[in-house]
Amino acid sequence: MSRSISKTGVVRALGAMSGTSLDGVDAAVVLTDGERIHGFGDSGYRSYSDEERLVLRAGLGQWTGPEVEAVARLVEAAHVQLLSGFDDVDLVGFHGQTLAHAPRLQGTLQAGDGAALAEQLDCPVVWDFRSDDVSMGGEGAPLAPFFHFACAKWIGAEEPVCFLNLGGVGNLTYVDPRFESPETPGALLAFDTGPANAPVNDLMQARLGKPMDEGGLVAMSGTVETGALELFLAEPYFSRMPPKSLDRNDFSEMIGLVQELNDADAAATLTAMCAAGVAQGMQHCPTPPSRVLVTGGGRDNPVLMEMLSVSLECPVVAIEEVGLDGDMLEAQAFAHLAVRVARGMPTSCPGTTGVSACVGGGIVSLPVG
Repeated sequence: MSRSISKTGVVRALGAMSGTSLDGVDAAVVLTDGERIHGFGDSGYRSYSDEERLVLRAGLGQWTGPEVEAVARLVEAAHVQLLSGFDDVDLVGFHGQTLAHAPRLQGTLQAGDGAALAEQLDCPVVWDFRSDDVSMGGEGAPLAPFFHFACAKWIGAEEPVCFLNLGGVGNLTYVDPRFESPETPGALLAFDTGPANAPVNDLMQARLGKPMDEGGLVAMSGTVETGALELFLAEPYFSRMPPKSLDRNDFSEMIGLVQELNDADAAATLTAMCAAGVAQGMQHCPTPPSRVLVTGGGRDNPVLMEMLSVSLECPVVAIEEVGLDGDMLEAQAFAHLAVRVARGMPTSCPGTTGVSACVGGGIVSLPVG
């Protein structure tokens, strides 16, 4: 791996993402100059064990204390194990593990020390992507939209398109590729749509001891409880104008709305809540998009994809249909963003996080010596 960062030209950036679904660490190489994608390299995945997920869950919602320290140690070790297997990398984009996110209150917390990672990998590491945005009045999320803009250019999109990431939380990016740069007003609108996989995952873990509803098989045999769905959509979050963002646990009471239901009906109802949140969010798009490209684990749930197809007024397809990797898009995003941070380019703007001005957040840590 490299020990310095080139200021110009195309570089091989390695991005890593440990998402709120708590499934594992994704890592992927992107060839980029920070503006345009020039190609994609290798990717890899390191899953978390059941024991490691217990450690991660114990830290959720915590800002300080031994649980946060335990998560940081675990996340750093998992990343080193995965990332050290990549060769010929110029820099690393390290997101860390989000434990708490309250931009208008305490701020945002991603566990993991990028400086320690730089030492162990002997490579420059860009990290702490969200704090500067929050300090300037932004939501600190979502941050992938600037990469989504580059992806829209990469696939040759000529009309507005939406990228829908369904991880633990759902987030939507409206991209108008007719603009030249992502920070131009009107080029991007982004926000969290609501909870996605996290409530279903938590339900499966609590009731069946499984990390997720694999293939939507449990929800597939259930019936949606419309009363619970209506209560969910009455939440004030859905009436707020974007940009806006959520913490993984902001809708934790959703489990309470389905606690009297059997497993199948509860899973179907929580899945429908995810789709309904997306449908509500789509109303904020400046113009109807030509299609919605779905990334993240939610695209592998046929029940959720069918619900989205029925409720949205444009084609809904998995992002693989345009030649992109839905499992690695978030990791690739932080590879691309790392280059932007290292070169002093913005990574968020008023249209993506509500920040007061374009800002390029992040810390660049070089290995000592």
